[in-house]
Formats: sequence, structure tokens, C-alpha cells
Amino acid sequence: MGDLLLVRHGETEWSRSGQHTSWTDLPLTEHGEEQAKSLAPLLTGRTYALALASPLGRAIRTAELAGVPGVEPEPDLHEWDYGGYEGITTAEIHRGRPGWDLWTDGVAPGPADHPGESPEEVGARADRVLARVGDALAGDAGDVVLVAHAHFLRVLTARRLGLPAVEGRLFQLATGTVSRLSTEHGRPVIAEWNRHA
Repeated sequence: MGDLLLVRHGETEWSRSGQHTSWTDLPLTEHGEEQAKSLAPLLTGRTYALALASPLGRAIRTAELAGVPGVEPEPDLHEWDYGGYEGITTAEIHRGRPGWDLWTDGVAPGPADHPGESPEEVGARADRVLARVGDALAGDAGDVVLVAHAHFLRVLTARRLGLPAVEGRLFQLATGTVSRLSTEHGRPVIAEWNRHA
């Protein structure tokens, strides 16, 4: 059985400033490109049964720079739709909603094409990704690598471990890192978290 490798894309201007970034397709910063390149030793030399990335440029570029072969875009790996909070920091949101928490309070409605998502809606996308990679993980062809975004990968981790989507709040995930979900006695476990070169 293969491992599930989770790669968070490198730094962007908005990840550095703490602005919520879902559909806004920002490029990696120079530092973000260096972060992505530094992941190559952690990812090369492995055999991959499947390699998927969010279709957004920051994830695709991270996969390229990290040397992940044969990456296919997967729309369900898109970041959490922050709706009306796109481009807004948590500190700015707290000015109007003191004590606001993404995981329990959700997002403000956004434009028609980006209305926002609840943890459960993000969890449903994560479940679809996990269903898609299930056969690849169960076989002997190698590992599966997913290159995507922090909040989405946190939700996916919760779902892989059998937890509700909202429990993704327990897993902090830094830019330009690799995490590995494996199994122990047939149960999914976190084998490594937030690893960087």
C-alpha cells in the first residue's frame, strides 16, 4: 500500500501577508519558488502511482519546481472558497466580527461564481479526491502525491483520518512543505507533518 504525500504550494504574496486566497491565482514569490525547489529531495526517488495538483498556478508551479512527474490537474484540489473573505486577513475580519473562526463561523457570501464554502462542502470535495486516489493507494504501483493548498489539505487530512472536516483546524500547514499520511495496522495515520528541506 502506498503513502499519501501532501504538498502545500510555496509562498505567495498573500500567504505571506495572511490574506485568504482561494480562486485568486497569485504566482509564487521568489522565496516560494525556492521553497518549491527545496522539496525535490523529499519527493524525487519515489515511485508515484498518481500525481495530482490543484489547477491553480501556484500549485502547478510548485509541482514543476519540486520535480513531481506526470502531474494531472484535479479541480477538487482547489482551495476552500472563502467567498466574501477573499483577499482579507483574519485581523481585518475580526474588526467586524470579533472572535470569528473560519472553521466554526464560515465565510461571508461572495460573488455568484464564488459564493463561499462550509467545512462540510470542502469535506465533500476532499472525500471525492480520496475516493479517486483510493485504488492507486491500495495497489503496489507506488505513492500518491497531492499538490494543493493549506486549508483544503487540512480538511483532507481530517477526512482521511476519519474525522469530521472541521477537525482540519487541528493541523497547521506551512507553505512549501511535504506531509505524509500512511497506515499502521490498517488504519490511516500521520507519518510526517510539515517537513521541509
